[in-house]
Amino acid sequence: MRPVNTVAYGQAMAARLGRGDWLAAATAALAESGIDAVRVEPLAQRLGITKGSFYWHFRDRPALLAAVLEEWEKVATLAIIDEVEAGGGDASARLLRLFLLTLDADPRLERQLRAWAAGDPAAAAIVERVDRRRLRYLRGLFADLGFSSPAARTRAHLVYYSALGEIAHGNRASRAARLRAARLIHAMVVHR
Repeated sequence: MRPVNTVAYGQAMAARLGRGDWLAAATAALAESGIDAVRVEPLAQRLGITKGSFYWHFRDRPALLAAVLEEWEKVATLAIIDEVEAGGGDASARLLRLFLLTLDADPRLERQLRAWAAGDPAAAAIVERVDRRRLRYLRGLFADLGFSSPAARTRAHLVYYSALGEIAHGNRASRAARLRAARLIHAMVVHR
């Protein structure tokens, strides 16, 4: 019987299951059950693979958690802003596009990330950075609409904290109701 080359085996497993697969599984576990569910062994079981594969992609659990935060920031903030801007149009059109792009976002991840951040300074720093970036973007849109700096800031906070409140509350209306609400909120905040 030929001996198994464990290095080659590990490399084959790592190639079969990528870093993105681990991140997706960790993010799904976080959204579903909170930060305590983001552990190597349960994630490996979820992925149907040994936990040894994990170490081809991450040094340890803290490295995975840092990557989850980084990926959330990219996907839930930077990529959305890029998509809104790529669509062009005036500030009103971009603001409406932002509302529509975030309409179907699953609020569970945002809730769980904020719960995690309440007890973890590293997570809190990323959440605070995301909040500042999102608010800065909203303020810029309102400034582009011609609102003074204080009015742009107030409208940005109104829109953002309203969205966070809805996420925290956890009640999800039908998509049609959310779409009507997004259009109404847009109409209310863009007009003087």
